[in-house]
Amino acid sequence: MLKLAGIYAVTDEQLITEEKFNRAIEAALQGGVKIIQYRDKSNDRQKRFKQAKNLCSLCRQYEAISIINDDLELAKTVNADGVHLGKNDASLKEARQTLGSDAIIGVSCYNSLSTALLAEKNTANYVAFGTMFPSPTKPDAKPADLNIISEAKQQISIPVCAIGGITEKNIQQLVQQDIDMTAVISSLFSTSDIKATANALSKHFT
Repeated sequence: MLKLAGIYAVTDEQLITEEKFNRAIEAALQGGVKIIQYRDKSNDRQKRFKQAKNLCSLCRQYEAISIINDDLELAKTVNADGVHLGKNDASLKEARQTLGSDAIIGVSCYNSLSTALLAEKNTANYVAFGTMFPSPTKPDAKPADLNIISEAKQQISIPVCAIGGITEKNIQQLVQQDIDMTAVISSLFSTSDIKATANALSKHFT
Protein backbone atom coordinates (compact mmCIF):
# COMPACT_ATOMS: atom_id res chain seq x y z
CA MET A 1 0.00 0.00 0.00
CA LEU A 2 1.16 3.53 -0.78
CA LYS A 3 2.10 5.54 2.28
CA LEU A 4 -0.35 7.97 3.87
CA ALA A 5 2.11 10.82 4.30
CA GLY A 6 3.00 14.27 3.02
CA ILE A 7 0.83 16.81 1.22
CA TYR A 8 -2.81 15.79 0.85
CA ALA A 9 -4.49 17.91 -1.82
CA VAL A 10 -8.27 18.41 -1.75
CA THR A 11 -10.05 19.67 -4.87
CA ASP A 12 -12.57 22.52 -4.84
CA GLU A 13 -14.97 23.21 -7.73
CA GLN A 14 -14.82 26.94 -6.94
CA LEU A 15 -11.05 27.04 -7.46
CA ILE A 16 -10.59 24.59 -10.33
CA THR A 17 -12.58 25.20 -13.51
CA GLU A 18 -13.75 22.19 -15.52
CA GLU A 19 -11.47 22.96 -18.46
CA LYS A 20 -8.42 23.22 -16.20
CA PHE A 21 -9.25 20.27 -13.92
CA ASN A 22 -6.90 17.65 -15.39
CA ARG A 23 -4.04 20.13 -15.72
CA ALA A 24 -4.44 21.26 -12.12
CA ILE A 25 -4.44 17.68 -10.79
CA GLU A 26 -1.42 16.70 -12.86
CA ALA A 27 0.48 19.82 -11.79
CA ALA A 28 -0.13 18.96 -8.11
CA LEU A 29 1.09 15.40 -8.68
CA GLN A 30 4.15 16.60 -10.59
CA GLY A 31 4.90 18.88 -7.65
CA GLY A 32 5.07 15.96 -5.24
CA VAL A 33 1.53 15.58 -3.90
CA LYS A 34 1.01 11.92 -2.96
CA ILE A 35 -2.68 11.95 -1.93
CA ILE A 36 -5.56 13.74 -3.67
CA GLN A 37 -9.15 13.86 -2.51
CA TYR A 38 -11.88 14.59 -5.02
CA ARG A 39 -14.35 16.91 -3.31
CA ASP A 40 -17.22 18.33 -5.33
CA LYS A 41 -20.53 19.22 -3.72
CA SER A 42 -22.41 19.92 -6.96
CA ASN A 43 -25.28 17.79 -8.23
CA ASP A 44 -23.76 17.32 -11.68
CA ARG A 45 -23.33 13.54 -11.59
CA GLN A 46 -21.85 13.34 -15.09
CA LYS A 47 -19.18 15.94 -14.32
CA ARG A 48 -18.39 14.32 -10.97
CA PHE A 49 -17.99 10.88 -12.53
CA LYS A 50 -15.78 12.19 -15.33
CA GLN A 51 -13.54 14.24 -13.03
CA ALA A 52 -13.26 11.52 -10.38
CA LYS A 53 -12.36 8.96 -13.04
CA ASN A 54 -9.69 11.24 -14.51
CA LEU A 55 -8.31 12.02 -11.05
CA CYS A 56 -8.00 8.31 -10.20
CA SER A 57 -6.29 7.62 -13.51
CA LEU A 58 -3.75 10.41 -12.95
CA CYS A 59 -3.11 9.25 -9.38
CA ARG A 60 -2.34 5.74 -10.63
CA GLN A 61 -0.02 7.18 -13.26
CA TYR A 62 1.93 9.13 -10.62
CA GLU A 63 1.70 6.40 -7.94
CA ALA A 64 -0.41 8.57 -5.68
CA ILE A 65 -3.49 7.80 -3.55
CA SER A 66 -6.97 8.75 -4.80
CA ILE A 67 -9.70 9.51 -2.25
CA ILE A 68 -13.33 10.46 -2.87
CA ASN A 69 -15.06 12.78 -0.43
CA ASP A 70 -18.24 11.34 1.05
CA ASP A 71 -19.63 9.44 -1.99
CA LEU A 72 -19.27 5.66 -1.54
CA GLU A 73 -20.99 4.85 -4.83
CA LEU A 74 -18.70 7.18 -6.78
CA ALA A 75 -15.60 5.82 -5.03
CA LYS A 76 -16.58 2.28 -5.96
CA THR A 77 -17.54 3.15 -9.56
CA VAL A 78 -14.26 4.91 -10.38
CA ASN A 79 -12.19 2.39 -8.40
CA ALA A 80 -10.68 5.02 -6.11
CA ASP A 81 -8.26 3.96 -3.39
CA GLY A 82 -10.66 5.11 -0.71
CA VAL A 83 -13.13 7.57 0.74
CA HIS A 84 -13.18 10.38 3.30
CA LEU A 85 -16.09 10.65 5.73
CA GLY A 86 -17.39 13.64 7.67
CA LYS A 87 -19.84 13.63 10.56
CA ASN A 88 -22.89 13.80 8.26
CA ASP A 89 -21.66 11.20 5.77
CA ALA A 90 -22.02 7.42 5.63
CA SER A 91 -20.87 5.40 8.62
CA LEU A 92 -17.44 3.83 8.74
CA LYS A 93 -19.06 0.41 8.91
CA GLU A 94 -21.12 1.06 5.78
CA ALA A 95 -18.08 2.41 3.94
CA ARG A 96 -16.03 -0.66 4.84
CA GLN A 97 -18.83 -3.01 3.74
CA THR A 98 -19.24 -1.15 0.44
CA LEU A 99 -15.58 -0.65 -0.46
CA GLY A 100 -13.92 -3.67 1.12
CA SER A 101 -11.07 -4.36 3.48
CA ASP A 102 -8.37 -2.85 1.22
CA ALA A 103 -10.03 0.56 0.87
CA ILE A 104 -8.47 3.57 2.58
CA ILE A 105 -11.06 5.22 4.81
CA GLY A 106 -10.38 8.54 6.48
CA VAL A 107 -12.55 10.24 9.08
CA SER A 108 -12.92 13.92 9.98
CA CYS A 109 -12.54 14.29 13.75
CA TYR A 110 -12.62 18.10 13.95
CA ASN A 111 -11.33 18.85 17.48
CA SER A 112 -12.28 15.55 19.10
CA LEU A 113 -9.70 13.02 20.21
CA SER A 114 -12.45 10.61 21.32
CA THR A 115 -13.89 10.61 17.78
CA ALA A 116 -10.45 9.73 16.45
CA LEU A 117 -9.95 6.90 18.94
CA LEU A 118 -13.34 5.46 18.01
CA ALA A 119 -12.55 5.78 14.29
CA GLU A 120 -9.30 3.87 14.75
CA LYS A 121 -11.15 1.16 16.68
CA ASN A 122 -13.69 0.92 13.83
CA THR A 123 -10.98 0.28 11.18
CA ALA A 124 -10.34 3.81 9.88
CA ASN A 125 -7.01 4.11 8.05
CA TYR A 126 -6.38 7.73 9.03
CA VAL A 127 -8.00 10.55 10.99
CA ALA A 128 -8.13 14.27 10.20
CA PHE A 129 -8.27 17.21 12.63
CA GLY A 130 -9.16 20.80 11.85
CA THR A 131 -9.65 23.49 11.04
CA MET A 132 -6.13 24.23 12.30
CA PHE A 133 -5.91 27.83 11.09
CA PRO A 134 -8.50 30.30 9.70
CA SER A 135 -9.65 28.77 6.42
CA PRO A 136 -10.95 30.58 3.32
CA THR A 137 -12.66 27.36 2.20
CA LYS A 138 -14.60 26.95 5.45
CA PRO A 139 -14.63 30.37 7.17
CA ASP A 140 -17.23 29.28 9.74
CA ALA A 141 -15.48 26.04 10.73
CA LYS A 142 -14.74 25.57 14.42
CA PRO A 143 -11.00 25.81 15.14
CA ALA A 144 -9.02 22.85 16.46
CA ASP A 145 -6.24 23.18 19.02
CA LEU A 146 -2.75 22.74 17.69
CA ASN A 147 -1.84 20.48 20.62
CA ILE A 148 -4.50 17.94 19.58
CA ILE A 149 -2.02 16.75 16.96
CA SER A 150 0.67 15.82 19.49
CA GLU A 151 -1.97 14.25 21.76
CA ALA A 152 -3.32 12.19 18.86
CA LYS A 153 0.18 11.09 17.84
CA GLN A 154 0.75 9.76 21.36
CA GLN A 155 -2.53 7.82 21.53
CA ILE A 156 -3.29 6.78 17.95
CA SER A 157 -1.29 4.42 15.79
CA ILE A 158 -2.91 5.25 12.41
CA PRO A 159 -1.74 8.30 10.39
CA VAL A 160 -2.94 11.74 11.46
CA CYS A 161 -3.89 14.51 9.03
CA ALA A 162 -4.41 18.23 9.69
CA ILE A 163 -6.65 20.45 7.59
CA GLY A 164 -7.72 24.07 7.46
CA GLY A 165 -5.89 27.21 6.42
CA ILE A 166 -2.54 25.44 5.99
CA THR A 167 0.00 27.45 4.00
CA GLU A 168 3.75 27.51 3.53
CA LYS A 169 3.95 30.09 6.31
CA ASN A 170 2.38 27.87 9.00
CA ILE A 171 2.92 24.28 7.81
CA GLN A 172 6.12 23.96 9.85
CA GLN A 173 4.10 24.33 13.07
CA LEU A 174 2.33 21.07 12.14
CA VAL A 175 5.45 19.28 10.93
CA GLN A 176 7.00 20.02 14.33
CA GLN A 177 4.04 18.19 15.92
CA ASP A 178 5.05 15.09 13.91
CA ILE A 179 1.99 15.30 11.65
CA ASP A 180 1.75 12.60 8.97
CA MET A 181 -0.22 14.58 6.39
CA THR A 182 -1.37 18.14 5.87
CA ALA A 183 -4.43 18.72 3.69
CA VAL A 184 -4.33 21.81 1.48
CA ILE A 185 -7.00 23.34 -0.73
CA SER A 186 -6.87 27.06 -1.51
CA SER A 187 -3.18 27.49 -0.66
CA LEU A 188 -2.46 25.07 -3.50
CA PHE A 189 -5.24 25.38 -6.09
CA SER A 190 -5.65 29.17 -5.97
CA THR A 191 -2.00 29.74 -6.92
CA SER A 192 -0.80 30.58 -10.41
CA ASP A 193 1.85 27.83 -10.34
CA ILE A 194 0.35 24.73 -8.73
CA LYS A 195 3.37 22.53 -9.42
CA ALA A 196 5.83 24.96 -7.79
CA THR A 197 3.55 25.47 -4.79
CA ALA A 198 3.10 21.71 -4.34
CA ASN A 199 6.85 21.26 -4.55
CA ALA A 200 7.50 23.96 -1.93
CA LEU A 201 4.93 22.45 0.46
CA SER A 202 6.16 18.89 -0.12
CA LYS A 203 9.71 19.83 0.84
CA HIS A 204 8.59 20.27 4.45
CA PHE A 205 8.14 16.49 4.62
CA THR A 206 11.49 15.50 3.12
